[in-house]
Amino acid sequence: MTLGLLYHMPFWQAADGSLWEAEGSFARYVDSLAPYFDEILLSVPVFDAPQASGSRVRAANVKLSPLPYFPGPRQFYPQLPAMRARLRAWVEQCDVIHLRVPSPAAIFAFRLARARNKPVFLLVVGDYRALVPYLPYRGLKKLIFGAYVAFEEWALRFMATRALTFANGAALRAKHEAQGARVHETKTTTLALSDIARRTDTCGSRPVRLLTVSRIDPRKGLRVLPAAIAALKAGGHDCALDLVGPTIGQIGDTERDAIRNEAARLGVSDRVTLTGPIALDRLMPLYGDYDLFVLPTQPGEGIPRVLLEAMAAGLPVITTNVSGIASLIADGSNGMLITESSADAVAAAVRTLIGAPALRQRLIQGGYQTARAHTLERQAAEMMRVVQAELQLSLAQPTVGGESLGGGKPLGLPIP
Repeated sequence: MTLGLLYHMPFWQAADGSLWEAEGSFARYVDSLAPYFDEILLSVPVFDAPQASGSRVRAANVKLSPLPYFPGPRQFYPQLPAMRARLRAWVEQCDVIHLRVPSPAAIFAFRLARARNKPVFLLVVGDYRALVPYLPYRGLKKLIFGAYVAFEEWALRFMATRALTFANGAALRAKHEAQGARVHETKTTTLALSDIARRTDTCGSRPVRLLTVSRIDPRKGLRVLPAAIAALKAGGHDCALDLVGPTIGQIGDTERDAIRNEAARLGVSDRVTLTGPIALDRLMPLYGDYDLFVLPTQPGEGIPRVLLEAMAAGLPVITTNVSGIASLIADGSNGMLITESSADAVAAAVRTLIGAPALRQRLIQGGYQTARAHTLERQAAEMMRVVQAELQLSLAQPTVGGESLGGGKPLGLPIP
């Protein structure tokens, strides 16, 4: 059985035929689904040239059905005729279609699949409508983006009320259930059991090293970080922060420059470092070099997968109580929730954790427990059990150590 999987994360193919994704989180998701199917055919944008670094798809049964490269909707829609032709050919080759949404190509792929009676299931991972108030668009740009968001909201509702739907976290599940869809809640993850660390405490040396991993755009609340570091410095706390992640288009470049300028204005440029993107396979071991994880994000997404990555590395997590985050993090148990994305709130939480070793240690152990419960193996098995039952498909049944992870015909391959 061939699974067609669509998303907008760009890939490239190396000279040896291997498939690579620049960030790596989606590549791991693809690998987690591969044991359940004879073949996965990826409908994704493809870079014009190989990138300097990335994460490799390890499953041997994954192939590309490439789309022209597009970093966003502005580049997607002018190529729509070519996109539709590629999508039509891709749909014809697949037995079941999986759309990770929102994504510009999704509604066109969905309608093509429905016209050919191909079963479809969705995974909702973001909420464009919720992020609109946090984007600095004005005038005509604001109107155009508002119209695009309205179209995407209509498209997502159209699909979710007509297809098997999973949503990343309780907030996205509740949103789409309120619109008439029947939704299964999941939590997107990048973790394998082998990623979970064993350290019991942090903050034992100076400077205290803070880590933020995030795409750089306005919805992430990252502009407050230089002021938080400045406040900690003024209070006598020796802290430094690394911000890891790519910019997203021109708006991301503007946000990156604003963060750097704010750090310079506050005199903390030597304590706030923007490293740029680091591919996931390289990033995962680096989490262990840090003491605390901070993500002052705004509404507009489900549950950031980086929270689970930080937990797996033994990092106490500080993040905002927005979107579906509270369905993953219990304040004081496996992380600290702050009520607003502000420098004062971030600095106060950091000060608390620096001065409370018992609390740090409790959050680390709670984080490990949460991470073990949300591995790729478990997420894929739970999703595929639902897919098999509701779409009446006969999927392969992968095993680990002789133990079955999902219903279906035996396959006997290990989970990547």
